[in-house]
Amino acid sequence: MHETNTKKAIDRIHFGIENIVAIQTSRLSPDINCQSRSPFDSFNLALHVDDDYQQVLKNRAMLSECFNSQTQIQWLEQVHGNKVITINSVSDKPFVADAMVTRQKNIALAIMTADCLPILICDKFGKEIAAIHAGWRPLAANIIAHTLNELTSPTSDLQAWFGPCIGQTAFEIGDEVREAFLTIDAELVVCFKKYQQRWHADLTLIAQHLLQKQGVTNIHILDECTFQQTDKYFSYRRNSRTGRMVSVIAINR
Repeated sequence: MHETNTKKAIDRIHFGIENIVAIQTSRLSPDINCQSRSPFDSFNLALHVDDDYQQVLKNRAMLSECFNSQTQIQWLEQVHGNKVITINSVSDKPFVADAMVTRQKNIALAIMTADCLPILICDKFGKEIAAIHAGWRPLAANIIAHTLNELTSPTSDLQAWFGPCIGQTAFEIGDEVREAFLTIDAELVVCFKKYQQRWHADLTLIAQHLLQKQGVTNIHILDECTFQQTDKYFSYRRNSRTGRMVSVIAINR
């Protein structure tokens, strides 16, 4: 797997599998004539944040152009839970879930984020894919294990890609969040550090540990902080009224 070109508005993620197409967006608009306005500027892809509805549809249409003309994007109503659904056909209405799996061609699985960790997964033969909205609540509710249980491939055949999320120095949490993870696995203690007497969590390290415990060791991490990289990424913790990036993966043929 190769790293994305982090200077583009829409980055192609290279899994090294010919029929897998994966995309990561930023807040940068790829077209000056197709932009959301402040505070959603420029390339917001979420319909639920009070951005102009028609503008978001235009942005989504631009995203669709990254795939072949037969591919449709499946959207979710993400609720910070651990529900995983298997998609066999695209619905115009978003499913209520935080992860998706498909083995069908020309279905693109989209995850929206603005600090949470997006995870994209595929098997080495390009036969099945998954997309996970891995905020701390889904991770603490074992969404990774639930997603892997929906896949048929051996975990040794899987590779995962982690997109941009809030970094540890910016992600301050309470004791209850840390304890929730330590209840799952005491080894996760290394994922928490104190800065100025407050706990901070490393979402990427938590997810990496949980995947590796399940047998997924081929993991590529885009180590970029949504909170700190103001010009490039939306961040809910930094600006509660903001847009959303999208991480999306499809079996193209």
